[in-house]
Amino acid sequence: MIISGDGAIIGFKCSFAKLGASDYRPSGVYELDSISFEKSTLPNGLDVIVHEDHALPIVSVNVWYHVGSKDEEPGKTGFAHLFEHMMFEGSKHHNKSHFDALQKVGATLNGSTNNDRTNYWENLPSNHL
Repeated sequence: MIISGDGAIIGFKCSFAKLGASDYRPSGVYELDSISFEKSTLPNGLDVIVHEDHALPIVSVNVWYHVGSKDEEPGKTGFAHLFEHMMFEGSKHHNKSHFDALQKVGATLNGSTNNDRTNYWENLPSNHL
């Protein structure tokens, strides 16, 4: 799991060596309700929390942004939720829905928006990270 300096949560359940994040530097190991994790901060200020559990061959990715309906102006509501849906509709290098490609390899994924945040999550077989 990754948590930004302002509390936005972005999560990974994997080895950073596999991600190629050479700037990853553990700054501490913590224990929370018997769940050990490492916390560090990347050079861009993003806080990273990592918990590994090798009981199943899956990886979970969870990205949280501190943007929700509280950030919208009167008369301009619904944009946080609209942008949540737009993020799934492709990108410059993948010009179609992300759902299809990920579900074909066994992933479950979705997103949600509330007053305080917008999040996206995926669970997939670890060999497809």
